[in-house]
Amino acid sequence: MDRPYGISDFAFPQHWDRESGPDLVDRAGQGSRRDREHDQAERDTGPGSTRSRGGFDRSRTIYRARDWEYSLRDSEVRTLTDLGKFRVVPADDLARFAYYGDRSQMETDIRSLSRHGLVERHTIEGHSSYSTKVLTLTKDGHRLLERAQLVSHRQATYHGLVKPKEARHDADLYRLYQKVAREIERSGGKVRRVVLDFELKKDLYQALSRMQPDKDPRYERIFIANQFDLRVVEGKIPIPDLRIEYEDNCRDVHRLDLEIATRDYRPQGLGEKAKAGFHMFARQQDHAKLRRVLDTQEISARIFAL
Repeated sequence: MDRPYGISDFAFPQHWDRESGPDLVDRAGQGSRRDREHDQAERDTGPGSTRSRGGFDRSRTIYRARDWEYSLRDSEVRTLTDLGKFRVVPADDLARFAYYGDRSQMETDIRSLSRHGLVERHTIEGHSSYSTKVLTLTKDGHRLLERAQLVSHRQATYHGLVKPKEARHDADLYRLYQKVAREIERSGGKVRRVVLDFELKKDLYQALSRMQPDKDPRYERIFIANQFDLRVVEGKIPIPDLRIEYEDNCRDVHRLDLEIATRDYRPQGLGEKAKAGFHMFARQQDHAKLRRVLDTQEISARIFAL
């Protein structure tokens, strides 16, 4: 199945090196009030935002959810939407991308959001690639996103901490998104939605459960996979860690399926992900082992630096 990503050569410009990747400029996360305001919000807060370092608006807006009323700055709203979209965001990465490295401003916002009961801090043990301090939405924070319609109705949002092992893996997705979204915008595209594997799995499994028993399951599985722009590999339908939906400069919609591979991946699983056409990313220390695994299976997939 052809995948018209619309970004030159393997969806990324030629200057991406398979072992090191480009040096990326820090950029802010994304958020929007409502669908009709989505374009303006993307221009103001997306990876290509022209808002300068330290240029945070100090004015506040009142938001209501049930019997509660919250007075929030725009930067606090952007933080809520980022946490909702990605479920788990490392504090260091949030400061780097959403606050242009202004850790003091981020801490001020997080303290305020925590006092409102909208955000929680957690510690993830056993992760060495960045600070183990991560942030998530609370139930009240998630409810505010929905009631105040702070994100598009098509964008799924989450709250709370998942299993520690999954949280360590998922915490890298925000950094990966920032890396790829920057390249999309450099190529004239605009991100419309991010889809985590939670959402894809739920929708895919629901579709599979409705397979017609009187039809050939092999062809039914291929048909369903095509509906989700996925592939059947060895009788399975691999699901990416992160899908980014974006518009190119002609307003055509495309998808990028991204996978964060680690040294813990079994050869079969890694091979299936590569054959599914996912764009593979890995931490620098994992590259050599993963490359050997793919070479052993005679798979020529490229691995980009996370």
